[in-house]
Amino acid sequence: MSVAPHLQLPPTDRILSSRTGWTRAHWEATADRMLDALTPYATPGFAQYRLPGRNSWSGVVSDGLEGFARSFLLAACRIAGAGGAVDPALTERYAAGLAAGTDPASGEAWPRLTDCSQQMVEAASVAVALHETRPWIWDRLDARVQERVVDWFSGFVGGRTWDNNWRLFQVVSEQFLASVGAPYSRSDIEGGLDRIEDWYIGDGWYTDGSGRNFDYYIGWAMHLYPLLWARIAGPEGDGGRSAVYRERLSRFLEDYPHFFGGDGAPVHQGRSLCYRFAALAPVWMGALADCTPLAPGLTRRLASGTLRHFAERGVPDERGLLTLGWYDTFLPTTQPYSGPASPYWASKGFLGLLLPADHEVWTARELPLPVEESDTYTALPTPGWLLHGTRNDGIVRLVNHGSDHNPPPPGQETEGAADPDGGAGEDDPHYAKLAYSTATAPEAAPHAFARNIDSHLALLAPDGTPSRRRRIHPVRCEDRVAASWSAARLPGDERAYRIGTTSVLHGPWEIRVHRVEAPEGAVVREGGHAVAHESSPSASSGPGWALARTADGLSSAVVGLYGWDGGPEDAQVARDVEANAYGPYSAVPYLRSAPHPAGRSVHVTLVVLSRDNVHPEALRTAVRVRVDGDAVTLGFLDGRTVEV
Repeated sequence: MSVAPHLQLPPTDRILSSRTGWTRAHWEATADRMLDALTPYATPGFAQYRLPGRNSWSGVVSDGLEGFARSFLLAACRIAGAGGAVDPALTERYAAGLAAGTDPASGEAWPRLTDCSQQMVEAASVAVALHETRPWIWDRLDARVQERVVDWFSGFVGGRTWDNNWRLFQVVSEQFLASVGAPYSRSDIEGGLDRIEDWYIGDGWYTDGSGRNFDYYIGWAMHLYPLLWARIAGPEGDGGRSAVYRERLSRFLEDYPHFFGGDGAPVHQGRSLCYRFAALAPVWMGALADCTPLAPGLTRRLASGTLRHFAERGVPDERGLLTLGWYDTFLPTTQPYSGPASPYWASKGFLGLLLPADHEVWTARELPLPVEESDTYTALPTPGWLLHGTRNDGIVRLVNHGSDHNPPPPGQETEGAADPDGGAGEDDPHYAKLAYSTATAPEAAPHAFARNIDSHLALLAPDGTPSRRRRIHPVRCEDRVAASWSAARLPGDERAYRIGTTSVLHGPWEIRVHRVEAPEGAVVREGGHAVAHESSPSASSGPGWALARTADGLSSAVVGLYGWDGGPEDAQVARDVEANAYGPYSAVPYLRSAPHPAGRSVHVTLVVLSRDNVHPEALRTAVRVRVDGDAVTLGFLDGRTVEV
């Protein structure tokens, strides 16, 4: 695929960057195009950028501030990274915006900072941008404007934030106040930094607040802001905390390259995916804080590969704007708090421009990603994930046995509880699925998620209503095996039925072993990955297998190895439209069982996502399954055996 011509990029450099061809000049050109594209949407004083698209629940003025603040972070990377040697109009626009945004008489003033207000999020971006551009913007502001900016930020002092990554917005903003000699609360800063200690659970992983909340917020918030705070506080003011944050980020980055496919795509999982290449923030911060375990050539290859991946697929769009979606506009990828300027948190993906042009990250030759060198298997027991990459097609798959984005229930569940689901919990297509990947997205549109077919094992009520996964209880995650259980509920039935699932990786395959509790007459259904494209995927099925394939050769298949004894019509491909972030036409292969006799049953499924040719009938002979009570033994053609 070629990069959209409106980006006006320089020629590629295949000597320095043999994998992507991209250099620092490509990053600068992309940033310049994105910033220039915003100017038609600025208010007269440049305090707000009111972009086209669906408004957030915070309203048009808050959304306009969001456009200023998040793009200011991008401008700051560009200005500071060039030592101020940029078009003077860029610095003038943001200096003017600061003056107008903090002037109640301007007609475009920003909302005051109040407890738990969206303005708190945006203030943190303004604080970071002001710090990084201090010689070119803050130090040149009129004293009266500086006073108004300080007055606006003072709404943080003693204020209340949401008890998650928002605590860090207060930390960095009040540290900026301290850096310019303004009143601030040391207890607010220390309290926020102390609070995140409760959420650090080891191996470089935080949860975003209480519960099992694992997604890209760990990298672009929980690791990022503590070290941005340290940049503002300076080595004399961090109290030794930054050494801890640097060590944690270093550990996190050891595994992080395994989340990216050979084509640069990040695994499509979690909320706020419209931030896109903000996923690069921890990679750049590792280099900025001099704590990365990644070689300089790998850092740039990973980052440039991801930015180019989106540029090749129309991001930013023909106007130079970031839309609410993944590639094109796709609102089911967003949340109610997402406004038309929300995608500009992608500015965090440009933090590498703060590194000088002669830094080795920009001058070293590119190195291959892990998935470009070999097949990879990465167990992450802390979040309960297996990452599985295949070199021949560059796809990385995430097998999810740990992240559900639900708060912990009161008193915590116990394994023997009568109600193992705790009577609570919601499910979200970006958290509740058994698997995600760099080549697929879940069926996220409400009409499709109501059917809840892809990457999910469900009990079906007589009316066809599927059970949900909701709260995930991790059991095991090591080597190439991960396991968890969840509780399934059916309409009109007060009981919670336990479903235990173990995933075993072998070659390009995932084998899922399910132990299912179900009432009499319920049907068990399992779906594979949803594939999507500009044209309708092809579909085929046979006894115990189903396959969907896109026009560009991506195949998703499910093959029943044990316990799938439904009739010939119970292996099918479900189709949908406007349900998937990867394309307007999507398809999901799935299996259905015969009506359940009640009690426990075992079901074993081979799940395939590949750009190779897939022959499901042949795959049925590739894995031997022996079931003996609660023990299931899998035997593979290379002699490997796994007991579940």
